[in-house]
Amino acid sequence: MEQPLNPSDPPFASPEVADAFAEFPEAVRGPLLRLRALIFEVAEATPGVGALEEGLKWGQPSYATAETGAGSPVRLGCPKSGGGFGIYVHCATRIIPDFEALYPDFRFDGTRGVVFEEGDEPSPDALGMLIASALTYHLRKKHNGG
Repeated sequence: MEQPLNPSDPPFASPEVADAFAEFPEAVRGPLLRLRALIFEVAEATPGVGALEEGLKWGQPSYATAETGAGSPVRLGCPKSGGGFGIYVHCATRIIPDFEALYPDFRFDGTRGVVFEEGDEPSPDALGMLIASALTYHLRKKHNGG
């Protein structure tokens, strides 16, 4: 069973999640595990998020704010067409369009996600903003009267 890269990262929530990471192509497994660690770091550092629930959604590792309901789930996976890897959110939200307005140089998969080529090392600062935005989506929407 695949383990997180850093022993201080949370253990996988289930063998199925571990297996999903083990099934990713070797070239993108490391970057996806680093994104997983970043999701947990951002969740811990962001007020109102609470504990994350790690599971599978559409066969992809998914991170939800089940404890608080504060946000929209974040998923990790590979694009349907071509290689690489990506971080995905619910496509009916403003999360990706708002992020794209701030970071237009990233590569986007419509309103679903941000995708990367094999060998890319995404900016943790920029992606931390994206993750925090997703994990607090419902809080912000409620606060803004939506």
